[in-house]
Amino acid sequence: MPDSRVPRPRRFLVCEPRHFAVQYAINPWMNPDTRVDVDLAQEQWRSLISAYRAHGHTVDTVEPVAGLPDMVFAANSAVVVDGRVFGSSFHAPERRPESTAYETWFKSAGFDVYRPESVCEGEGDLVPAGRWILAGTGFRTTREAHHEVQEYFGVPVIGLTLTDPYFYHLDTALFVLDESNIAYYPGAFSPGSREVLARLYPDAVVATREDAMTFGLNSVSDGHHVFIDPGATALAAELTRHGYLPVPVDLSEFRKAGGGIKCCTQEIRS
Repeated sequence: MPDSRVPRPRRFLVCEPRHFAVQYAINPWMNPDTRVDVDLAQEQWRSLISAYRAHGHTVDTVEPVAGLPDMVFAANSAVVVDGRVFGSSFHAPERRPESTAYETWFKSAGFDVYRPESVCEGEGDLVPAGRWILAGTGFRTTREAHHEVQEYFGVPVIGLTLTDPYFYHLDTALFVLDESNIAYYPGAFSPGSREVLARLYPDAVVATREDAMTFGLNSVSDGHHVFIDPGATALAAELTRHGYLPVPVDLSEFRKAGGGIKCCTQEIRS
């Protein structure tokens, strides 16, 4: 099995954390009294970009906008499938201007952008997974948005309910390993959603709460390499056992705002 893991080149969109800060609290990780080391954040962010490029991936950047401290979390900006962009409509008023900034970038890059009518936070809650899209709800993205996504892409959408506020987005509790498997933390989901995931992914890599709380599940996989928080040691060992190759990247400064590797990474699937 380990020899069968084949990496696939990806195209990522990212945003420099030039204006990154914790200025408000919209999830349990955030405290406006927390001081952010912007220099360290930029250093950690650059290490992620270097890791992507070193493993053969293409990285595009969108210009950060002053006054939008969470714009670094590019994953929340949209979900892109087959070159079609389903934009974002943020739950928190503080983040809503980000949608326009990212829409401008996508349009300048030649993409058409669909503006959702419902609250929807991009790849934070919409995770393309081979034949379907896994879709989170409970704290941010609404069930109505799940319907919009299915109608727009014509891809089956599987709704999953998040119940733990520390895992407020689906991408904090689950990530796709390849076209047929995932890694996830069951405790972040409702009982019915846990049953759905167990049926769909009987061979999934299951993470502990400890590794989930280090943002170990806010990871990015290219089918072989898994860019993962270095603190998620048990999860990394389990991934290795399943034939994946962990690539540790420390983005701990971004945890102050409830973000990690995947939060900083939008995938452009075309």
